[in-house]
Amino acid sequence: MSQICAILFDKDGTLFDFEATWGGWAQRVVTRLGGGDAALAGRLAGAIRFDLAQGRFDPSSPVIAGTSEEVVRLLAAELPGHDFDALVDDLDRAAQEAPLVEAVPLGECLSELRARGLRLGLCTNDSEASARAHLRAAGVEELFERIFGYDSGHGAKPEPGPLLAFAAGLGVAPECVAMVGDSRHDLRAARAAGMKAVAVLTGPARAEDLADLADVILPDIGGLACWIGGGAV
Repeated sequence: MSQICAILFDKDGTLFDFEATWGGWAQRVVTRLGGGDAALAGRLAGAIRFDLAQGRFDPSSPVIAGTSEEVVRLLAAELPGHDFDALVDDLDRAAQEAPLVEAVPLGECLSELRARGLRLGLCTNDSEASARAHLRAAGVEELFERIFGYDSGHGAKPEPGPLLAFAAGLGVAPECVAMVGDSRHDLRAARAAGMKAVAVLTGPARAEDLADLADVILPDIGGLACWIGGGAV
C-alpha cells in the first residue's frame, strides 16, 4: 500500500463544471455550424447528444469523455463537403475561447495540494493547446508539472498511456498517483495504469454510474486534501 504523492486531474467536469462551461459552448457551436438552418443545427446537436432546448448533454454524449477528433467525426457526418482537419481546428479554437466555470476556487485548492508536497498533472481528451489555454485563463497553469492532451503523443483515456507517462516523467510509481475524474473513461484509465481511481461529481455522471470503478467518490476536488490527509491508500 502506498501513500499518494502525486495527483493527475481530468479537466472538464473535474477542474471545471461541465454543464456550466460546455452547455453554452455546444449551443453556440451547433448554431454557428448550422448557418441559420434550424434543422441542421438540430441534427448537429443530436449527433453529439446535446439537447438544444434544455441546454444539457445526455450522460452518454461523446463530448463528455471523447477526444476532439471523435466529436468532429460525428459533426462531420452532418456536414458533407466540410474539410475534417479544418473542422478540428475550428472546434479547437472555439474550445479555447469557452467561458470557464471553476468547479471550486482552483487557485486556492491546487495551491493547498502543492503546499502539502503533492505533484500535480493534467490528463484530458481535449487537445493540449486547449488544456493549456484553459489552465492559463484560470491562472493555474504553472501549478501543473505535466499537461497531456489526446494529441500529446501518449494516447487518450481510457487507455493508460498518458497516465503512465505522467508517473514515469515524475519518477514515481503508478500506485502512488491518484487519477481524479468525473467519467468512466477516467476511472478505467486509472485502473489500467494501477493508480488510485478518484471520482468527482462535477460532471454529468452520477455516483451510481462510477461506483464500481472508483476507490472513492467525492463531491468535488475540494475534498482531496482531506481524503489524502486522512491517509488514503
